[in-house]
Amino acid sequence: QVQLVESGGGLVQAGGSLRLSCAASGRAFSAYAMGWFRQAPGKERAAVATISWSGGSTDYADSVKGRFTISRDNAKNTVYLQMNSLKPEDTAIYRCATYTRGIVSITTAPAYWGQGTQVTVSS
Repeated sequence: QVQLVESGGGLVQAGGSLRLSCAASGRAFSAYAMGWFRQAPGKERAAVATISWSGGSTDYADSVKGRFTISRDNAKNTVYLQMNSLKPEDTAIYRCATYTRGIVSITTAPAYWGQGTQVTVSS
């Protein structure tokens, strides 16, 4: 059974930074792409970033390009989302996800989801 557990969310002022982590278990982590999604109150869930199995390929939503960085440590079965220059509109529940293949794009639908971690950015 695939399990994804996020951590690192919290309250931060605009302009600040947070790093989210997602620990994965239940299958061969290094074989599959990973991603981060977010859902703000009253809005649809949106993809934020994806990373290929090796970490060699990444894809980002336009709204976070240049501010967020996705990375992974296959030895630790963990994927990260470094978020810099945070804005109030980044406030959302952030969820980790994984896929059924090793290389995906920002528009690919994931197969498994974590429960999420709340990120709140104050102005």
